[in-house]
Amino acid sequence: MQVSSGNNLLESITAFCKQQKIAESTFGRQAVNDGKFVSRLRNGSRVTPETWDKVSQFITKNGGAKPSQADPQSMHLMSTSKLKIKPNGGENSEPQDGSEEKNFRFFDNRQKYLLFVNTCSEKEMVAQRVGMELGNIEPTPPALRVFDAGMGDGSVLTRVMREMHRRFPTLPFYISGKEVSLEDVRLSLAKMADRLFEHPATVLIITNMYYSEAPWLTPHNEEAAASVVWQEVPLSGATAHEFDEQIKNLDGFLVDNWQARHSPKTGNPIYDKPSVLVLYREDYRFLLDDVIPKQGNTRADYDLVIASQPYRSRVPARFKVEKVVAPLTRALAEGGRMIGVHSYGHDPGLEIVQRVWPDEMPFSSGRHEILHALKLELGAEAGQFNFSANSDARSIFRYEMHALPTEISASIGTSTLFAAWNAAVYVAQIEDERLTAAMSGDKYLEATNEVLNEYGGLWFYDESYIISRRYPRKR
Repeated sequence: MQVSSGNNLLESITAFCKQQKIAESTFGRQAVNDGKFVSRLRNGSRVTPETWDKVSQFITKNGGAKPSQADPQSMHLMSTSKLKIKPNGGENSEPQDGSEEKNFRFFDNRQKYLLFVNTCSEKEMVAQRVGMELGNIEPTPPALRVFDAGMGDGSVLTRVMREMHRRFPTLPFYISGKEVSLEDVRLSLAKMADRLFEHPATVLIITNMYYSEAPWLTPHNEEAAASVVWQEVPLSGATAHEFDEQIKNLDGFLVDNWQARHSPKTGNPIYDKPSVLVLYREDYRFLLDDVIPKQGNTRADYDLVIASQPYRSRVPARFKVEKVVAPLTRALAEGGRMIGVHSYGHDPGLEIVQRVWPDEMPFSSGRHEILHALKLELGAEAGQFNFSANSDARSIFRYEMHALPTEISASIGTSTLFAAWNAAVYVAQIEDERLTAAMSGDKYLEATNEVLNEYGGLWFYDESYIISRRYPRKR
C-alpha cells in the first residue's frame, strides 16, 4: 500500500523541532540520515511508507506526538531515484545512473584509495566479519566456492583465504573475484603466491565483467560472450617464489586485456574486453579437474559472497539492489550466504566532512533500506532467501586510522592531518571539484585538527547485513 507524506508529518516535525529546540537539518540527520529531508518535504517531495514509519518512530521515541496517518487513497510514492538534482544542489536535472554526482569514481581515485587502505584498518575488520560467516556455511563437493564482488587490492580476500585454510585445510577452494582496475588486479595477484603455496588445492579466477555477469563468468551480450578472453594458467613448481615469478609474467596479458574506459552515460568504468584469468597449481590439476571452470560451461552457486563496499554510497537503494545486490543474491547456492558491508556514518570521519560542508549526508541508504528494496526487486523469488539486518550492536562495527599516540596531540603533524582528511573525504565520496575548492583555504585542516583533538583519534563505522539462500523444504 502506498503512503503519502501529507502535511500532518511536516507539522509534527515542525512541532517536534520547536519542542526539542533543534534545527530541522539536525532532525533530518538524526531521524533519516538526511540533513535536507525536511526542506525537501516542504518543497513537495513525498516519502515511502518505510521512511514515514521511521520518522514517526523517531518522534514518538523522543517524546513527540505521533503524526496521524494520511488517507491511504491519497498516497503517492516518490523514489529518491526520481529526485532531480543539479550539480549545485538545485532541482532540475536528473542523473542518468541514479546518483547525485557522477564525478566521484573509485576507479579514478587511486592515490586516495591506496592512502586510505594503508592508513586505516577497514580491510582487516571487514575480513574479520567475513571470517565469522565461514562458521555458518556447509560446503558441498567438489569445492568450497567463494565470490569476492570487488577485490580491490586483495587485502580482504587474502585474509579470508587464510581463515578458510584454517577452518577447511583439506577442502578444494574455488575462489572467484571481480575487479575492473588493472592496478588492483596487479596488487591482488602479488599477494596470491603465498596463498597457493599454503593451500595448493586452490583455483583462483579473476574477471572484469559486470556484477550481473561475473559470478557466472559469462557476458549477457552475445557479441561480448563470443569475444571473451579466457586465459588458463597452470603454475609449475612447488614454492611461493616460483609461483610469484610466473604471476609477474602475466603483466603483459593484463595490460592487453584489462583495459577499461568510462561510460559516456554514467561515468562508470566499463571493460573493453570481457576477460577471465584462471590460476591453479599444475601439480594439483588432476585433483582440481572438477573444480577448474570450463569456458562455456560455468555456474555460480557460491557458498559465500563477499560484497564489501560494492556500490557508491549516494546511489539510491533501488539502484544498488538492481545493479549489484540482486545479481549477487541470485548467485548463492543452497545454504550460501552473502555478507554486505558499506559505510554507516555517525562517526568522527563524517564530522570532519560536515564541518566543511554542514549539510553533507553521503550515506543515502542503510541496511534496512537495502534489504527492503531487495525484497521488492526479487518479488516471488524473495521466498527463497533469508534477510538479516541484525541489531545495531551486531551489524555496526568500527575501524580506525592508524596513528601513534604521540601523533594525536595538541600539535598534530601535517602528514597525520592530511591522512585523516583523505580518509574522511574518501569514505564520504566527495568529488574532486568540491575537494579542490575546499582545499584552497585552511578550513579543512582546521576542521580535521579539531576533530582529531576532540576524539583523540579518527575512526569510522561500517554496517553489515546477511542474505542467505534457504534449503528447499523436504516433501
